[in-house]
Amino acid sequence: MATTDDQVIDGARRALEQHGWRGVTLERIATEAGVSRMTLHRRGVSRDGILAELGRRLEEEYRAALWPALTAPGSARDRLELALDALCDICDDNIELIAALGDGPRDAIFHEPGDDVLTKAVFTEPVERILRDGAADGTLRADDPRESATVLYNLVSHTYRHLRRDHGWSPQRARAGLLAIALDGVSA
Repeated sequence: MATTDDQVIDGARRALEQHGWRGVTLERIATEAGVSRMTLHRRGVSRDGILAELGRRLEEEYRAALWPALTAPGSARDRLELALDALCDICDDNIELIAALGDGPRDAIFHEPGDDVLTKAVFTEPVERILRDGAADGTLRADDPRESATVLYNLVSHTYRHLRRDHGWSPQRARAGLLAIALDGVSA
């Protein structure tokens, strides 16, 4: 599948949001994309290929969403709050996709290879950078910024999605409780 086939990818996103990953079929993707199932077959489209492309696009979306927090004025703590709030936005916009990508054999998108088992740098580097800035300006503490970034990313993304998806909490309620705890945990 060509990675530029936005019609199919957009259809897959809609099918995923409506049916969850287990309920997504190529037939449902074709319907949402406005093409026939045979068209997908002729293009060599597979569920795994679509999920990989959605994961790649999620990484791009995440980088773009966290850029303002990296470049904003203010203390590192203020910028970390912006970054974690942006992470919650990404989770809201991609709840079913992140659940699909984080399920068992497909969760490699989030993990670096090796024995350290840290979250991939694309997801943690912005947070790590802000933690390092916070150590310099005295507003944040992190003995090991790389590991702390992995903990913060996972704490916020998993807990926020769980509160929103499984508990039905509003975005405001989930953010207020979670971000206060996360920020207090690394504030100097």
